[in-house]
Amino acid sequence: MRTLGLLTLLALVALGLGRRAFISHRTSVELVRRHKRSFAVGSGAGPPPNIAQREVCELNPDCDELADHIGFQEAYRRFYGPVV
Repeated sequence: MRTLGLLTLLALVALGLGRRAFISHRTSVELVRRHKRSFAVGSGAGPPPNIAQREVCELNPDCDELADHIGFQEAYRRFYGPVV
């Protein structure tokens, strides 16, 4: 009789703890939406289009130094011509 009571008590505790592990459907949908927004899925977000030019300017110490003062696009234009 004592073991039956103990088993019943353990079953109720397990059931109570198990309910806390699940979240509602609405909460799970909100989490998925937030996750998608943070990664900008489907929006075409990716690396900037001028990343290759930025790398070229960073490899040239003079261009890199000038970019720190006047900005990357202007420094690249002065060293390599107009940005196309």
